[in-house]
Amino acid sequence: MFKNIIEMIEYVKENNVEIIDLKVTDMKGRWHRLSITSTKLVPDIMTKGIGFDGSSYGFLTVEKSDMVMIPDVTSAYFDQHLPRKTIVVVANIYKINGLELERFEDDPRYVAEKAENFMVEKDIADTCLLGPEFEFFVLDHVSFKTTNQHMEVKLDSEQANWNMGDDSRQNVGMKVAHHGGYHLDSPFDHSYEFRTEVALLAEKINIPIKYHHSENGGPGQVEIEVNFAGIKEMGDRSMKLKNLLNNTAKKLKKTVTFMPKPFSDEYGNGLHVHIQLTKNGEYIMFDKDGYSGLSELSHYAMGGILKHVKAITALTNPSTNSYKRLAPGYEAPVSICYATANRSAVIRIPGYTITADEKRFELRSPDATCNPYLAFSAIMMAAFDGIINKIDPRGTYGPYDVNLYNLPPEEQEKITSLPTSLLEAANELEKDYEFLLQGGVFSENLIRNHIKKIKDEHYLVNKMPHPIEFELYYNQ
Repeated sequence: MFKNIIEMIEYVKENNVEIIDLKVTDMKGRWHRLSITSTKLVPDIMTKGIGFDGSSYGFLTVEKSDMVMIPDVTSAYFDQHLPRKTIVVVANIYKINGLELERFEDDPRYVAEKAENFMVEKDIADTCLLGPEFEFFVLDHVSFKTTNQHMEVKLDSEQANWNMGDDSRQNVGMKVAHHGGYHLDSPFDHSYEFRTEVALLAEKINIPIKYHHSENGGPGQVEIEVNFAGIKEMGDRSMKLKNLLNNTAKKLKKTVTFMPKPFSDEYGNGLHVHIQLTKNGEYIMFDKDGYSGLSELSHYAMGGILKHVKAITALTNPSTNSYKRLAPGYEAPVSICYATANRSAVIRIPGYTITADEKRFELRSPDATCNPYLAFSAIMMAAFDGIINKIDPRGTYGPYDVNLYNLPPEEQEKITSLPTSLLEAANELEKDYEFLLQGGVFSENLIRNHIKKIKDEHYLVNKMPHPIEFELYYNQ
C-alpha cells in the first residue's frame, strides 16, 4: 500500500485515518495487536519503534523480554470490519543490543525472510512461489468446557445431516449427507455467501483468490485457495486471511475452525502447499522428458522434503489434534512417498499441470494450526537441502502411482509413515534439524523452544481422560 513511512503519513492525514493497528505474530502463529492514534504516526517510528513485552508473545525470557516492533509499511491495508477508519500494518520484531536495535532472529516473519535470502544466496532460484489450500469448517455453534469433573464439546452446523430430524423449529430439509459436501451448489452449500464476502474483501487488500468451494465434510467443510506468492508474503496472506475469516464469521454469526480433526468421522482440514520455483524469469520445475514432467531440480526438492518430512511435521502439524487427521482412510496422506495425481501420497504431482508455468508438486500433510511463516520456511529449507545435496527420491520414495491404502501389507511395510503423535514429531525434529540452521534461517533457540512447547502440549492432553474412555472402561 505504501513504499515508505512518509507516503503513509501523508495518506493518513489526507484520508482522515484515525487508528493504526500494528500486528505482530507470536510463536504459535497468532496475531497480537498494539494500536496508536494517527497523531502518533511519525517518521521516527521507523528508527525507534514501539516497545513491548516479548515474553508475553512466547519470545525470549522474562529477564530479557523488552523488545521493539517497527511497522513494515509495505504490508499496510484497511481493516474493513472496524467502525473507525483503521489501517493495519504488520510489524517486524527487533531486540535491543546496548543502544542499538537489531532484527530479532526468531521473529517468525524474519525467519521467512531469511529462508528466501538463503535460496538466492545459494543460487537455487530467484523466487519461491507457494500456493496453500486453506480447508476449514464453517459452523453455526460451538461450545466446550473442560474442568476436573466435566468434559463437553458441542458442535453444530445448520447443513449437517444430523439436523434432518429436527422438528423443534421450521426445517426445510436442505441438509448435506455424511462425506457429501464436495463442490455442492446452493441451496445446500450454506456458507457460499460467507465465503464470497471473504473472497471479495481479501482481494480488496491484495490477496488474490484462486477460488473457493465446499469440501467433502458434510457439516460445513470448505476450502479457499489463494494465488501463489513468496514465503514471507504467503505468511502475511495467511495471517490476513485468517483474520478476515474470523471477523467476517463474527459479523455473520458464524464460527470457523481450522482444527485438523474437529469431527471424529468426517474428513479433516489440511493445508496442502503447492510449490514452484523460478530463476532468471524461467519456471525451473518443468522437464517434458522427466517423470510427470518434472525437472531434476524438482526431484531433488521432493527428495529433501521426503527425507526431512518427519522432522518438519513438528512445525507443519504442531497440534495434538493434527495427528487425529493424519490417519489412513480420510484422504489424509501418511505415506512418505510421491506420485502423480495420488492423494494418498505425502507429495502429489497434480496431473493437470502440463505446461512449464503450471508444473509443480504439492505437499499434502500440513495443516493450518501451524505458524505459517515457520511452516513454509521449514518446508522450503528441506527442499533447498535436497537441491543442494542432490537427494534423489526415485526408488527410495517412489513414484507410487497406486492407491497406497490398497497395497498388500508386505508392500505397505516398505513405505515409512509420518509421525503418529505430536510427541513423536517433536522427537523427530530433535534428531533432524541441522538443515534448518543453514544460513542462520532457524536458530537452535527457536527449535528448542518449539520442541519444549509442543512436548508440553502433548503431555497436557495425554494426561486428560477422554470421554470415550468412560464408555470403554468405566464399568470394567
